[in-house]
Amino acid sequence: MVFTRLSDRRLESAWGRMARACLTFALLAISFEYAAVSPAAAQGAVKGKFGDWEMRCETPPGASREQCALIQSIAAEDKPNVSLVVIVLKTADGKSRLLRVVTQLGVLLPAGLGLKIDNTDVGRAGFVRCLATGCVAEVVMEDKLIDQLGKGQTATFIVFNTPEEGVGIPMTLAGFKEGFGKLP
Repeated sequence: MVFTRLSDRRLESAWGRMARACLTFALLAISFEYAAVSPAAAQGAVKGKFGDWEMRCETPPGASREQCALIQSIAAEDKPNVSLVVIVLKTADGKSRLLRVVTQLGVLLPAGLGLKIDNTDVGRAGFVRCLATGCVAEVVMEDKLIDQLGKGQTATFIVFNTPEEGVGIPMTLAGFKEGFGKLP
């Protein structure tokens, strides 16, 4: 399979709408208030590009300041039903750093989401919920994971369709360290 970052043109597709909805989810979840928001209402302003990552920011309803997240969307060119939106953010209180990955509906939830960084197995994260736009896996990022992502070249996320069939989706880490350092 060949994977690629979603281009600006493709962001207007259904997966683009998913990416915007996931950004809305990520930014609202920073303050731990989950709310239903239409995808078109919360695109977030692009505040910077760091390699293959975008920093998008907006002020969620009720928040006193702007909230930002690093985002990268990837999809399989030859298998359009396999895609991910990867979101990295700091919580509003500044105490936690979160990695959220949203994938298409239909994945095997008990298997979780696997992660390898430069062919080193990092582990699996459980899915925390499924929305109309996809299923969300989330982990609190410890310093070790942040360091691995900052020094790595490629992260491969693995989703499972069956217990035996994992689909690896590679993603470049170019710009992660710089972008993460700029998150407010």
